[in-house]
Amino acid sequence: MASPPVVSEATCMCSFGLAPAVIQIPPVTGVTIEGRPAATIMNSMIDNIPTFDMCSTLSNPEVAAATAAKLGVMTPMPCVPVLSPWIPVSTTLIGGQPALVAGSTCLCAYGGVVEITFPGTTGVVL
Repeated sequence: MASPPVVSEATCMCSFGLAPAVIQIPPVTGVTIEGRPAATIMNSMIDNIPTFDMCSTLSNPEVAAATAAKLGVMTPMPCVPVLSPWIPVSTTLIGGQPALVAGSTCLCAYGGVVEITFPGTTGVVL
């Protein structure tokens, strides 16, 4: 099934994050869609998705330590995501990598599931 492609300035959300993150895609491939750089499944690094503001999972060592210090009261800490590549993948390639499309998810090393909330495009499908 065709899905809208993800471009720079799209938004995504982590299941353990406090706020959505804006995806930043550098124009390295030269491929733009609706005037913005197109994303690939490898655009899940900290340069592309810097933070979801605060993290609220005890799987994150900083959250666990802060919560322990407050005698078990959940204490969110600043989010520094450690993300896997996105899945599922598109058959369309951008710079030799599968394009990132709406409906894709990726996982954080601390257990969060990251979903695309707005792909940044409106009239294109891949």
